[in-house]
This record gives sequence, C-alpha cells and structure tokens, in this order.
Amino acid sequence: MQRWPPAVAANIRALYNSAASSGERLPTLLTDEPSVHDPMSAGRRLALRAIAFQAGATALTTLAFLAFGVPSALGAVMGGGAVVAGGGVATLVALGGGVQPAGTVIGRLLAGVILKWLVVFAVLALGLAGFKLPPLPMLAGVVATTLAYVLAQILNREGVLRE
Repeated sequence: MQRWPPAVAANIRALYNSAASSGERLPTLLTDEPSVHDPMSAGRRLALRAIAFQAGATALTTLAFLAFGVPSALGAVMGGGAVVAGGGVATLVALGGGVQPAGTVIGRLLAGVILKWLVVFAVLALGLAGFKLPPLPMLAGVVATTLAYVLAQILNREGVLRE
C-alpha cells in the first residue's frame, strides 16, 4: 500500500469525496517545479534562436560584402536569406504539429528538411538566374549562415543558450 505524505494524507477525504456536493474545494498539491516541461515549445524556442543566429550571420556577411559593391551585398543577403527562409519553413513544418505519433513526427521532420533545401535552392536559382547576382557572395552567405546554425547548436549543447 502506498504511503501518502502528511499534507496529502490530511486531505485524503476531500480527494475521494465529491467536493461539489459539500461546497468544499479540492486541495491543490504544491510542487517545487515552477512549470511543466514542454519539449515541443523548447524545440521551437531553440529553432528560433538558431534562426536569429543565422540572421545575424547573414547581416555580418552582407556588411562585409558591401565593400565590394551593392550587387555583392545583395548576393550575400540572397544566399543567407535563402538559408534563413528555409530554416523557418523547416521549423514550421517539423515542429508545428504538436504531439503526434512517432511515425508522423519522423515524417514531419523529413518533410521539413526536404522543404528547407527546396526553398534554399529555389531562392539561390532566383538570385543567380533572375537577378543575375554574383555567385561568390551568395555562396559565402550560405556558408556563413550554415556555420552560424552549427555554432548555435554547439552553444545549446554547452548550455549557453538554455534558459
């Protein structure tokens, strides 16, 4: 038989009897935990932090290429922006469904990754073919933004980005 803590044992009658008929309130069990752990919202927050790191890397790369002219700076924005947009799409698709069965979650993660790279390649193709932007700054934007994602993951693993 389970032994109840004294605070619960004193109110055990109220737990098992209907409080509605007597007008009593059911006792509230207090805990040391300030909030409930929600892995879905934690994943969304981490993804948004990584996207913020990527946007910062895109801005720094753009500022570096501004010295080579406006077309080069626009190429860096287009390259970095492609990865940021792709990451946003992947986050929405992969983490937007709430709690679901494991097979569905794996499918959403896979769909998010596929859509991310489709968005990246579509935006890069638009920059190269549509706007005739220089390819080297675009590639530098993609690389810098991708490395910023890796840095965000390392900082998270080390506990720097955790709440």
